[in-house]
Amino acid sequence: MIEFRGVHKTYGSGIKALRDVNIHIDKGEFVFIVGASGAGKSTFLKLIMREEVANAGEVIVNGYDLNRMKRRRVPFYRRTMGIVFQDFRLIPKMNVFDNVAFAMRVTGAPRREIRRRVPYVLQLVGLQDKMRSFPSELSGGEQQRVSLARALANNPAMIIADEPTGNVDPDMSYEIVQLLSEINALGTTVLMVTHEHELVNKFHHRVITIKDGTVVSDTLNGGESL
Repeated sequence: MIEFRGVHKTYGSGIKALRDVNIHIDKGEFVFIVGASGAGKSTFLKLIMREEVANAGEVIVNGYDLNRMKRRRVPFYRRTMGIVFQDFRLIPKMNVFDNVAFAMRVTGAPRREIRRRVPYVLQLVGLQDKMRSFPSELSGGEQQRVSLARALANNPAMIIADEPTGNVDPDMSYEIVQLLSEINALGTTVLMVTHEHELVNKFHHRVITIKDGTVVSDTLNGGESL
C-alpha cells in the first residue's frame, strides 16, 4: 500500500517538483504514472524509493512512514522492492546468471536459494537459454528483460519501473509491459513511469497523470475516474 497525503517536494534550487499530492495505491495494483518531462514523475518515484524525502506531508509505504525512517533502515526497506531502469544498468563483466544473482548475493541469500531462484526468474522473462551470455551479446530488449529478472530476484512486493521501454523498439515495449502485467497478476504491485501514451492505451490499468507537480487526473484505462 502506498499513501501520499498532502505531499510537497521542493529542491534546494527552488524547483517545486511536487505540490499537495494525495494518492492512494492498494497492494497488487498496476499503475501507470504519466506526464511530460519535468512534471514530477521521477520525484514521485524517488520519494517512494526513499532517495528523497518530502518537505511536507506524509509518504506511507507498506506501513512505513518514510519521512521518519532512520537512514540505517533504508537499505532493508529497499529490499522489499525491485527497480527496473531505462538504461538497464547491467554489469558488463558478469553474465546473465550472475547479473541476476548479484541482487540476491548483496542481501546474503544462501547459494542454494540463488541456484534455485535465478533460473526461475529467467524463465519468467523468457531468457533461460541466455544464462551464460554477457550483456554485450544481447539485444536491448533482452537486456531489459535481464533487468526485469534482476528486479524479481528477491521476490519483491513491488516493482518500480522508470521508463523501462525508453531504449527498446515498439514491439519489445509491448512485451515488457505484458511481462509486467503477468507479474502483477501474480500479486506484485507495479508502478511504471512512461510517456508512451499509445502503450498505456493498450493495457487496462490505472493511469495517474502528473503535470507541474500536481495530480491532474487519476483514472482507469477506460477513462473512469477514481
